[in-house]
Amino acid sequence: MSTHIRWNGGVQEEATDVLRRGGEMVVSPTKVGYVVMASDREGLERKFAAKNRARTKPAVVLCGSLDELRELAELNDEIEAFYERHWDDDILLGCILPWSERGRSLLSADAAELATDGRGTSCFVVRFGTPGELIARDLWEKDRTIVFASSANPSGRGNRGLVEGIGDAIDDAADLVIEADDYVRGIQPEASLETRYEQGVMVSFVDDEGRLVPEQHGERSVSPAPTVIRGGLDVDRILARLARSFPSWDYRHGEYY
Repeated sequence: MSTHIRWNGGVQEEATDVLRRGGEMVVSPTKVGYVVMASDREGLERKFAAKNRARTKPAVVLCGSLDELRELAELNDEIEAFYERHWDDDILLGCILPWSERGRSLLSADAAELATDGRGTSCFVVRFGTPGELIARDLWEKDRTIVFASSANPSGRGNRGLVEGIGDAIDDAADLVIEADDYVRGIQPEASLETRYEQGVMVSFVDDEGRLVPEQHGERSVSPAPTVIRGGLDVDRILARLARSFPSWDYRHGEYY
């Protein structure tokens, strides 16, 4: 069994210490349940094994600040402004983007294999929840360490926002589990275990070759366009912001990258 601790309400130094050591994995609460966090290839390998997850489904990149996002991902003015609106309103958002030249220099080739798809793109996530954001920000600002994550549950099954839902395999494999069921429950206080969102919205800003979609500058019928490929928490608010930001966009839930 892994070591279980209660979230302390701030930066969980036990978690940052574990991830700094390398080759280890931490389970952390987010707005949509628990995730497995890792900071290198060895930790990612352990995560895939514990989840029994296909290696073709890469981990996401957890950005603890907009400055980290700007350094790691290739953006344009419209995409950056889109992220900023969600950051300011504390809305969980993940977008598929290419890595910037600087980001690629910080991403080891070993980790890239498990954190990018066949086009070399990744999902860069912001505002995923205070416990994990503080961990990711601390590691980035002090060490330039990148944190990767996947949901903490057997592949294809949710954890319902409960630490007991992460499953025995992940519980046994993790080096540290941060418990905060009350934090997760508080994000969607009116939801039941059956109705609560267990994932965040994912928007693709790349074409089939992994290149950024063109800026639209208010013009109509621009293609290729941003595409929502996964619904989730705050989907209505995100769709409203897409409509205000981009005259052309698409909704293709389940069209995973």
